[in-house]
Amino acid sequence: MSFLELAKKRYSVRSYLDKPVEKEKLLQVLEAARIAPSAVNKQPWHFIVVTDKIIKNKIAETYPRDWFKTVPAVIVVCGDHSKSWKRNDGKDHCDIDVAIAIDHMTLAATDLGLGTCWVCAFDAKQCHKALELPENLEVVALLPIGYPADTAPESKKRMELSEIVSWEKY
Repeated sequence: MSFLELAKKRYSVRSYLDKPVEKEKLLQVLEAARIAPSAVNKQPWHFIVVTDKIIKNKIAETYPRDWFKTVPAVIVVCGDHSKSWKRNDGKDHCDIDVAIAIDHMTLAATDLGLGTCWVCAFDAKQCHKALELPENLEVVALLPIGYPADTAPESKKRMELSEIVSWEKY
């Protein structure tokens, strides 16, 4: 499958089979994140893989959606602002670097027949506390991962290239 076919195949999965994800597949997804590029190669990320039901329930309290309670695994994606590269004007690239790693994971998961859903609308402070994280880590996103119980919905309309691309000047 070409890269564009893979990218078009990926969608936000919100319904999962009651089937654990093999550790080998989780490791492949995490390897995709590990090799992701980052500003000045700082790699300001940390990933916490949660499969334990008690811990998953604590995380689910930070994002109270019924579907989220059924996921077989969650990758808690953290950024470390103490490690990230900052541009001369102070722009911190931590969130950008972490986003690249997450995108690598979502595509790797799709390639392995798994589904994901990039979750950002959660209580980050509560999640941080529930996982007893050190102060230098910020929970940036939750990435539920598992075998999809549904099929991809009809593709959402995407803007035409002419609407989002300029050549030489705006």
